[in-house]
Amino acid sequence: MSIGGTLAQARRDAGLSVAQVSERTRIREAIIRGIEQDDYSGCGGDFYARGHIRSIAQAVGTDPAPLISEYDATLRAPHEMTAADALRPNMPIRAVSRHGPNWTAILAVVLLAGLGFLGYRVVSGLRHVPAATAGFRLAHPAGKHPARHPAAAPSPTPSPSPTATVPPVVVLNPVSVAAFGPGGTAQGDNPGLASLAISGNPATPWSSDWYGTPQFNGLQSGTGLLLDMGQPVVITSARVTLGSIPGADLELCVGDVPALADLPAVASAANAGGVVRLHPARPVRGRYVLIWFTLLPPNGAGNYQAYVSGIRVKGQV
Repeated sequence: MSIGGTLAQARRDAGLSVAQVSERTRIREAIIRGIEQDDYSGCGGDFYARGHIRSIAQAVGTDPAPLISEYDATLRAPHEMTAADALRPNMPIRAVSRHGPNWTAILAVVLLAGLGFLGYRVVSGLRHVPAATAGFRLAHPAGKHPARHPAAAPSPTPSPSPTATVPPVVVLNPVSVAAFGPGGTAQGDNPGLASLAISGNPATPWSSDWYGTPQFNGLQSGTGLLLDMGQPVVITSARVTLGSIPGADLELCVGDVPALADLPAVASAANAGGVVRLHPARPVRGRYVLIWFTLLPPNGAGNYQAYVSGIRVKGQV
C-alpha cells in the first residue's frame, strides 16, 4: 500500500475525519487530502512533505518512520541540498606561500620619494620670489621685455549645471495584499482576512493560524503577508502594527518575483509587539513587499499566533 493509502486507512481505523486530523496537526485539509492521494505538490518541498507525513502519522496512531523511509526512497528529489552540501567549500584551500622582498617595488618607492623631495625644493625656492617678478622672469628672458597690450577682457563666469531632481519619499499604497506561506499565496494563513492587515483598525486585524509552538510546530519556516505595489518602486521603510503581546520575529523582504526564494530580507525585528518600524540599510527596489514572520508571539490562550492591523510602506515611485 502507498504512503497516502496507509495514512488514509490508519485515519479511518482511528475513526477520524480529515477535518479532525487538520485540527490536531494544523495542516490544511486540502494538503491532507492530497497526501492521502500521494500528491505532495502542495507541501512546498521534501522537507515539509516529510514533516506533514510525520505529523499526520502521529495523529492517526501509526509509525511515521517506515513511511518517511519509503518517501525518501521513492519520491525524494535526487538533488536536494543537505546542510553538509551547503557548508562544503567550492574551492580547495591553498596554503599561502612566502616570497622574498620585492626589490622592484622597494626601488620604485625610493625613486618616488626622491622625486617628491626634489619637487618640494623647487616649489619652496619659488615662494621666496615676488609673484609679479617671478612670473616676469619665467615668461621672458633677461634683457627682453614684452610689448605693452591692453588688459584682456575677463572670461565669462560659467553658468551652474542643472542638478537632478530626487523624487520625494511618500506613502506607497499597495494594489493588493494576500496571505503568504512557504509555498506562496496558496499556502497563506487565513487568506480571506488578508485585507484586514491594511485596514488600520486594531479591533479587526488579520491573524495567522494558531500553532502550539512559536516555531509553527516544526511544520513550516514561517508565514506572512505579501503586498503587490503594482510596479517596481523604491522602498525606504515600513511600519507594521502588531498585537500588543511581544514575542514576534519578523522580516521585511523586497523583490520582483512573488516567491519566497526571490524575496530577500532587507530589515528585521526581534521580540516585537505593537508598532514596529523596519528600515533597510539603504533604499531597495522591487514590486513585492513581504512581511514575513519567522517566530510567532503568544496569543494569550496558550497558543502562538500573529496579528497585523496596519502596514504602511514608504518610498519613491
